[in-house]
Amino acid sequence: MAETALLAATPDGLARAAAILRGGGLVAFPTETVYGLGGDARSERAVAAIFAAKHRPRVNPLIVHLPDVDAARGLARFDDRAEALAAAFWPGPLTLVLPLRAVAGLSAPVTAGLATVAVRVPAHPVAQALLRVFGGPLAAPSANPSGRISPTRAAHVLDGLAGRIDAVVDGGACTVGVESTILGLDGPARLLRPGGVPAEALEALLGAPLVAAEGEADRPVAPGQFASHYAPRAALRIGAAAPRPAEVWIGFGRDGRPGLNLSPEGDLAAAAAALFHALREADRRAGPGGTIAVAAVPDTGLGQAINDRLRRAAAPRPGP
Repeated sequence: MAETALLAATPDGLARAAAILRGGGLVAFPTETVYGLGGDARSERAVAAIFAAKHRPRVNPLIVHLPDVDAARGLARFDDRAEALAAAFWPGPLTLVLPLRAVAGLSAPVTAGLATVAVRVPAHPVAQALLRVFGGPLAAPSANPSGRISPTRAAHVLDGLAGRIDAVVDGGACTVGVESTILGLDGPARLLRPGGVPAEALEALLGAPLVAAEGEADRPVAPGQFASHYAPRAALRIGAAAPRPAEVWIGFGRDGRPGLNLSPEGDLAAAAAALFHALREADRRAGPGGTIAVAAVPDTGLGQAINDRLRRAAAPRPGP
């Protein structure tokens, strides 16, 4: 593949990106959560290229990004719960896993052979513009090598995928900074992945607690369920009270220690937006064989998503 093009988020840049996508190519683009690696969800060639570029296991399904709820209804069967959630949280950082329509027309690997499909309507204006110029569903996992730190800036995408994808649309830094919340609605409402919409907000709307996803799936029903994910190359120690000698420190709140800090003010939204960039910078500072220590983060609201990412980033890495 030729050099990866960096495109501006202008009408000309989006038109070029859409043309690449129509030809079966891959384009990374910003959402409010992280940058997604987009490909035509109806194209066998494009979907195969997503898995190949990321070295992503084929058992791991993809999220389909759509411009509005009407487009999502064409792919998935909505019940009253899904309609209420879409009305409240779309466009936004919520993915719904719903029964797949027989006439959806998606490439089979998008759903990893499951009877469900993960759908999302992103809020980012560049994502919205690209979806409308392209005119179809985009399968778009995070735009990074599988299992590594997710990208929240165009430079992060190029760090991991330059030369392996066709283009990146540069829309600046992502504002939410952690991936979407994934809610399974093919039965009792299940929290499959905490993310940009706090679980408490979903429970308040549904009027019932969410069922927790059971265990770690060798065959996941949604992205982000592998035990090891979002990982830096350095070892990661989480919930630390203080750094040990030679550890790179990532703090939270006004701890006064030198190093990085997710939010000196203790703001969970700011910490989520800073998380993946801080992990990348800490990984650079730690170097080969180094260790990163991360302060404890409250496990409420967006803290649940932050801690989920940190636990998976610190988990034992799978062998080669």
